[in-house]
Amino acid sequence: MASRADNIASNFSFSKFSQATELKNRIWFTIGALVIFRFLSFVPLPGIDPTALAGLADQTRGGVLDIFNTFSGGSLERMSLIALGVMPYITASIVVQLAAALSPTLGALKKEGESGRKKLNQYTRYGTVGLTAVQGYFIAVGLESLAGQQGIAAVVAPGIMFRVGAVISLVGGTLFLMWLGEQITSRGIGNGVSLIIMAGIVAQMPTFVAQMFEGGRTGSISGGLILGLIVMILSLIVFICFMERAQRRVLVQYPKRATQRGVMQADRSHLPLKVNTAGVIPPIFASSLLLMPLTVSQFAGNSANTDSAFGSFIVTLNQYLQHGQPLYMTLYAVGIVFFCFFYTAVVFNPEETADNLKRNNGFIPGIRPGKNTATYLDYVLTRITVVGAAYLAFVCVLPEYVIAQTGIPLFFLGGTSLLIVVNVTVDTVTQIQSHLLAHQYGDLIKKAKLKGRLR
Repeated sequence: MASRADNIASNFSFSKFSQATELKNRIWFTIGALVIFRFLSFVPLPGIDPTALAGLADQTRGGVLDIFNTFSGGSLERMSLIALGVMPYITASIVVQLAAALSPTLGALKKEGESGRKKLNQYTRYGTVGLTAVQGYFIAVGLESLAGQQGIAAVVAPGIMFRVGAVISLVGGTLFLMWLGEQITSRGIGNGVSLIIMAGIVAQMPTFVAQMFEGGRTGSISGGLILGLIVMILSLIVFICFMERAQRRVLVQYPKRATQRGVMQADRSHLPLKVNTAGVIPPIFASSLLLMPLTVSQFAGNSANTDSAFGSFIVTLNQYLQHGQPLYMTLYAVGIVFFCFFYTAVVFNPEETADNLKRNNGFIPGIRPGKNTATYLDYVLTRITVVGAAYLAFVCVLPEYVIAQTGIPLFFLGGTSLLIVVNVTVDTVTQIQSHLLAHQYGDLIKKAKLKGRLR
């Protein structure tokens, strides 16, 4: 049945696309929202000197802020209204979900259904405002201190008014992106927040590709290295596509039922368990948690006295947690593995799945319904999550190691960026095919009803 539906989708998707008015409206809305996002990335904060800021970006290139800058589509480099992007929102989501898993009160809210979900979303928004305000304040203080530390007057008129204006602007920009992502999810195609992150990464691709080939032309990068990087990237894309479609299909059997011919026949189906149930969430969460303190420490380090104990600590922290350093890659891999298991436990509940199977008289052959089924599903899910976590850690850490060894700042093709782009693209295309398939079946139902009336 699934293969037949796939054949229908592939044969009729393009021919019926012009007739799917709702799908076209959703796609145009998504494109329009992403265009607005790109326009906002070029609107600078009030009181910023763009020329001086460009010089600062050249001096700090290759540091941890380049990763943040890639996720924001260059907004941090230009210090625009949306310089922090949606990362504070993602970090707040991590905190709320962890609290919901650990706190009985928040856990009870999560079980209340739609009303509880709305309350948790409200807490996430409050957390987003707080995190953006803290990060925005440190960014404003760090920009002011650049005139004394590096001789770059990035701020025209330093003072309390600039700090207040910068914090308000950054908070407003992040909240607008959060709202825009929710609108894309409800009225467009795909997950809005993921699409915004992907749009920022894709927007940086032409610049970095041009830099790589310019390095090959000038001789700073060998042609063999460029060819090897291209082969590695294409291989990773194929590997990601294969692993994202990999699943463990658990056989589910239902009691025998009488057919129209009076034959007793048992129904069988499969419970698909994806190898990577968490998707792109673990790398995004791990990156967010690493980027938040590093961003604060890097800007705070500009304003701190390097001779003091605090200043020397900040400098040492930034050195050990720089892009490609062993400590950074270790923490990154550990964060990915942790969030892979954590988010899988959040999105898939073995007890609930076992209860649903029991209510529908379904069972796994050789496993008793109820608690034993839940234990078996948890066992299977844990084993395949180990494979999924290892896959995510490998895909994300390998490009980081290559970047550190070669010195080529291909942050847009780092493991996290590549994983986000491939996953979001596949998910969006899948949703488009689902809309086209639903439209095709809708037309068939209408034709069947019309023929029935004519008869």
